[in-house]
Amino acid sequence: MPEMKNGASAQSVYDLLAALAERTIKRLWVIIILLVVLLFGTNAAWIYYESQFSVEESHTEIEQDTDGGGNNYVVGGDFNGEAKDQNNETDKNP
Repeated sequence: MPEMKNGASAQSVYDLLAALAERTIKRLWVIIILLVVLLFGTNAAWIYYESQFSVEESHTEIEQDTDGGGNNYVVGGDFNGEAKDQNNETDKNP
């Protein structure tokens, strides 16, 4: 085997690097497992937090009579439809 300048052989350097890689891989697995456990923990905490609130659904129906018999539609705060005034003149708002 070829000798290095400091007297170490290539095989011993390889063995050192392999041992270092094994320790690094073990550390990475520990980190991955820890992150998965933390992910499940934060999801469980979020589900617990959200389950504290109750949902109340309500339905509100509004009826409006117009003088001229026209239909009023309010979409997003804007009036859409047509309205008739007292003289039965139609005013359209597209």
